[in-house]
Amino acid sequence: MPAESDEVDRIVGAWSAQRPDLDFSPLEVLSRVDRLSRHLDRARREAFRRSELEPWEWDVLSALRRAGEPFQLSPKQLLQQTLVSSGTMTNRIDRLVGRRLVRRESDPGDGRGILVTLTDEGKTRVDAAITRLVDAEAVLLDSLSRPDRDRLAALLRKLSLGFDA
Repeated sequence: MPAESDEVDRIVGAWSAQRPDLDFSPLEVLSRVDRLSRHLDRARREAFRRSELEPWEWDVLSALRRAGEPFQLSPKQLLQQTLVSSGTMTNRIDRLVGRRLVRRESDPGDGRGILVTLTDEGKTRVDAAITRLVDAEAVLLDSLSRPDRDRLAALLRKLSLGFDA
């Protein structure tokens, strides 16, 4: 075992002793990714909670905010960015309208269409949430130098592209 070991090292060591015929290197990587994912999930939920947002609200509001001025997208565009069903998106938009975080507007380019627009209150909430999120995620990465972060990001991108293909 390495000089500094974690719970995954202990688990892999025990499995290796019991099943020396198997290569446990995938477990060494992906078990750590899974454990880190749980820490990230907690940090994100806390950042959203402090901004009085649910994770699903963050998904919709952040898509609108990233769109840039005038912070609006069609429901179809929101569907593509959030990967939920049209019924779910309609429900989410209704709930966000009820909270006055978005509003529906007629689409000037399509008389039958609508656009979902971020309100000032929605923009304030999503801006606060992204600030809290970036701060919380930076804390999770504190033990890594900037070059280490860059290398890790590049490796994770390479792995991710294999799934996205």
